[in-house]
Amino acid sequence: MSKLRPRERDAIVQALRAGVVPKLGLRHLQVGRAREIEELVKDVDRIADGGSAIRFVIGDYGSGKTFFMNLMRLVALEKGLVVMFADLAPDRRLHATAGQARGLYAEMARNVSTRSKPDGGALTSIVERFVSQAQQDAEARDQLTETVIRERLAHFEEMTGGFDFAEVIRRYWAGHESGDDDLKSAALRWLRGEFSTKTDARKALGVRTIVDDASVYDHLKLMSAFVCAAGYKGLLIGLDEMVNLFKLSSAQARNANYEQILRILNDVLQGSAENLGFLLGGTPEFLMNTRRGLYSYEALQSRLAENTFARDGLVDMSGPVIRLASLTPEDLFVLLSNIRAIMQGENEVLPDASLEAFMTHCSSRIGEAYFRTPRNTVTAFVNMIAVLQQNPGIEWTDLIESIEIVEDRGEDMREVDDPADAPMAEDDLASFRL
Repeated sequence: MSKLRPRERDAIVQALRAGVVPKLGLRHLQVGRAREIEELVKDVDRIADGGSAIRFVIGDYGSGKTFFMNLMRLVALEKGLVVMFADLAPDRRLHATAGQARGLYAEMARNVSTRSKPDGGALTSIVERFVSQAQQDAEARDQLTETVIRERLAHFEEMTGGFDFAEVIRRYWAGHESGDDDLKSAALRWLRGEFSTKTDARKALGVRTIVDDASVYDHLKLMSAFVCAAGYKGLLIGLDEMVNLFKLSSAQARNANYEQILRILNDVLQGSAENLGFLLGGTPEFLMNTRRGLYSYEALQSRLAENTFARDGLVDMSGPVIRLASLTPEDLFVLLSNIRAIMQGENEVLPDASLEAFMTHCSSRIGEAYFRTPRNTVTAFVNMIAVLQQNPGIEWTDLIESIEIVEDRGEDMREVDDPADAPMAEDDLASFRL
């Protein structure tokens, strides 16, 4: 394991204790799922070469969807792509009529990341990079910078919404050249989807359109073209918590969102999108439920159906759906070993026997489910080490015997309005506490 910085260690431990995915130091935790990672790395390479890709990352609550997506986010950054990640919520979805889709775009725009700015907020640096490259090109060709910018953005005018997008970039350059910070700020606000009315945008920038609910996907394609013009290799969009679409009570609203997913899927599979990729994370219910899930929309069901020949242990990972494989006992042992190395110093390392005893205890109490949904197992292990560190007189053998399993079956997920109240999948109902 490479040297772990204190900031990374603290971030990892705090996140694992809360049952969420750390944004730092994922390389210190990753185990297993080599084939899935290999397939998505190929997708990233395809996007960088001018192609497109879409993957639905499907797994139960606590199975590692968010971790897997964040790992691929880091891979994309290392390969020179720009990434835009966001979680869906009741007030953020792909299609809406009351600003929820624009809210999703604004959240993604705030989370724009590059290799040099992996924590988000990179939109300004991307625009500055484009402008500075145009300025250098203009000096080399002895031309006006505005002329070079117009040349580089000329093809945008053929795209939906591209004329105003190009005009906003030109207005940013005008503000940069004249020292008008208000004009630059207005241009960035427009790019981030923060204008709520066309009147305000017209007053500030002289453009007639804004990022609204109906144009979110069109602006994502424009952003993909723009980051390539700025010297990056493509754009990767990550949308987690897609189960929030499954929870929409209105069938009309669900179908409108599924139509938007179908539009994206068709563009990607038909090769209409360039340098653009999508990672969509959801639960099996979101995908396979024939009443409210993606399979309730016939056109999506036919495109996302499993390969009927991939059975009896055979796999096919070339399709758009990636089902996260269960961790093997060996994978989980390595994961717990990595967590032990992160949390403990060289002089206070738990023996391997403690890891084996902990896994045996988990297996005997809840069976093989703890391999498929490792979140609670990891949280319990982190809690155990924390107690050992703060109570020097306690032995690990005493703690393992005192672990209790609490059953929390909750209500049927289809009846839950607040995503924070959603119950775990059937195999992930067991949680641990010391």
